[in-house]
Amino acid sequence: MNQHTFTKSNLDEEQLSHKIEDILVKRNLRGMKDLQDKLTAGYCLRAANLLKNVTGTVLIGTGFPVNDTFETDGPVGALILYQALENLGAKPVLVCGTPMAAAFQYDYRICVISVGNQGLGLAEAKKALAHYDPQAIISIERPGLAADNCYYNMRGENISSRAACFDFFLTEATCPTIAIGDGGNEIGMGNVKEHLSTLDFTPAIIPSVTRCDELIISDVSNWGVYGVLAFLSLWSQRDLLAQAYPENVLKYISDLGSVDGVTRKNELTEDSLPASQGIALISQVRALIGFSC
Repeated sequence: MNQHTFTKSNLDEEQLSHKIEDILVKRNLRGMKDLQDKLTAGYCLRAANLLKNVTGTVLIGTGFPVNDTFETDGPVGALILYQALENLGAKPVLVCGTPMAAAFQYDYRICVISVGNQGLGLAEAKKALAHYDPQAIISIERPGLAADNCYYNMRGENISSRAACFDFFLTEATCPTIAIGDGGNEIGMGNVKEHLSTLDFTPAIIPSVTRCDELIISDVSNWGVYGVLAFLSLWSQRDLLAQAYPENVLKYISDLGSVDGVTRKNELTEDSLPASQGIALISQVRALIGFSC
């Protein structure tokens, strides 16, 4: 165990998962709290179980296109999860298109997928799955295909020409699949697509139909990663959340050209929220599972 003190919680793992899930959607920024009862509670725990004791390859898909670059929500959580999994002995690989792939290629293992050509998606996924033989796949804030086989952002704009297709990595996988989303148009939201029309937004959400084994919803997709790391920390007795530095990752990706998905500005925010919001949430989760400085 590292230098942080651990005191076992009085709550069992199911109860902890329920508490964490509540924290993740407390702000209800895009109606995710309203969707929570459409999922079977305990999804953070179940998702973490899919990554427990994994020592092989984990494919992490992320990168939501905004204009000609990528947004901060998604990559922050992906890079934090990447480091945690590597520390636990797994071999994470980021799956993304350009410009993100080019930006991260010198610091991370990268699997590059084509942008703007969904027709190549199935063949690329099958080839990559055969090559990597992953033990798990996780999508973090990746656009998911809608019923018309196109990609849309929260403004209802068709972004297919700038999106890379990660959907088939999940639908063709023989290993467990996890997805994290915060709005309804991301991979994995096919699990609850029949309920997305009840969310009161203008323009109306054009939902993704792509499904996954375990869906995690959160106010900001990056934050869903912390729900998984909570249990990986408990089981390994390593305070992985204390090693999660969202502000450092934001600075790193900002220098590489990222933008906030809401403001569309190159700034150190996640969906217009300052890094302090994510840091505060990490502190809440750490305290809940029993870690303290």
